Amino acid sequence: ECPGCRSLVTSACGERADVTLSKRQRSIRFHCSSHLQLLSLRLREAEQQRQQELERVRQEEGRERMRRLCSLQQEALQLIQQIEVDYKQQGSLRLDLSAYSDRGNQICGILSNIVRSSSESGFPSQEDVSMGERSLQEMRALVSSMQREAAAAEEKRKAEEAAAAKVKQRQAEMQQQQDKAQTPVQMQDKGQARKEGIPSLLREIFEKLNSFLLGKQMTSSGQKVSVTQHPQGMEFACYRLAEKFVKQGEEEVASHHKAAFHIAAVASGIWEAHPRVGELFLAHLHKKCPYAVPFYPAYKEGTPFEEYQRLLGYRVEDSVAEQQDIFLKRMSGMIRLYAAIIQIRWPFGTQQSHPHGLNHGWTWMAQTLNMEPLVDVTATLLFDFLEVCGNALLKQYQGQFWKMLRLLKDEYLPRIERITSDAQMGSLTRLKFLLEVRILNIQGTDHMKKLKSPISHFFAS
Repeated sequence: ECPGCRSLVTSACGERADVTLSKRQRSIRFHCSSHLQLLSLRLREAEQQRQQELERVRQEEGRERMRRLCSLQQEALQLIQQIEVDYKQQGSLRLDLSAYSDRGNQICGILSNIVRSSSESGFPSQEDVSMGERSLQEMRALVSSMQREAAAAEEKRKAEEAAAAKVKQRQAEMQQQQDKAQTPVQMQDKGQARKEGIPSLLREIFEKLNSFLLGKQMTSSGQKVSVTQHPQGMEFACYRLAEKFVKQGEEEVASHHKAAFHIAAVASGIWEAHPRVGELFLAHLHKKCPYAVPFYPAYKEGTPFEEYQRLLGYRVEDSVAEQQDIFLKRMSGMIRLYAAIIQIRWPFGTQQSHPHGLNHGWTWMAQTLNMEPLVDVTATLLFDFLEVCGNALLKQYQGQFWKMLRLLKDEYLPRIERITSDAQMGSLTRLKFLLEVRILNIQGTDHMKKLKSPISHFFAS
């Protein structure tokens, strides 16, 4: 209660309070300072992480641009290989392509400089990539332009070669005709000479062809040749021989009908000994004469008329098809050869069954009668086919073939007549005569008699 004591106590309490406050402030300051240091450390770490992430992204983008630039350079190098001048090709085309090569090398040099400078500076910029893409685009355009120019030159060269080959072929044909005119032909209708001369000549031809296909060496133009000299030699020889048989049909048989049996005798023997020749013979025959299948190509909309004429078997030169009589003459020759082959056996061969016998002739007749006839063509080929192998089919199938002939006369001939004009009646008249006079007017058992055939006593000894 003493005022002096109270003031003394108050003074002492105040001093204690000041001391306590000072300690608390120091403690707060210490904690704040530590927190600020920790916060500052964390901020620095976050900034470092951000900078590292930015650097990683920058490097990744740089590497991606570098990969893109390298791929552009690689594609450009591949294109320059196409542009590089082949001097042999350049000489054959008579074309100077060096300008394309020079410009291509310049573009490759530009790309190489971009890649090298980018590697030295670290990573390429987007501008470097854009420049590389523009260079590659120019390279592509360069290749396309060169290819178009080379293709045009190649087409021109082929056209010139084809024209030269045609001239050479015509000269060879003229020379061949002259040689034939100078060579006496003694194989006409000379009974005994024909019987003795032709079989021996055919046998000699057969032996030569057979020996060659068996791999034996033959002398040609002073050189020894054999099908074993090349892996594809046998296939090539079979292909060319089959092609030659068909060509003889459309040329030689077309001009001399009796030659069909001579050629067919050799072809049948070769077919029996070497079946591959027979397969290729049919392929060539069906390509040149689709009616031997039989097959009548139908016109498809959009097909060029010249191409359609070729499908029908016409020869087309300079956009002009051969004349109808020449066309029918060639088709007739090939059908006659085919009709002779299916009935003839090589007399000096084996006793095996015919490799392509009369059953195919029956099939051809049946399929032909089941098809719509073609003007001029169907009547001509039926006449040729029946005149050559009608005897053999009648002997083989007898009454069944007789029924087929009756069907041809009663039902099929009127269908041909309906589509045939007065100017095209020649082939139809010949077919009618063959059926009515030589076959169908024969009565009783006489209808089983043979048709007269040039092959009847061909190999008689």
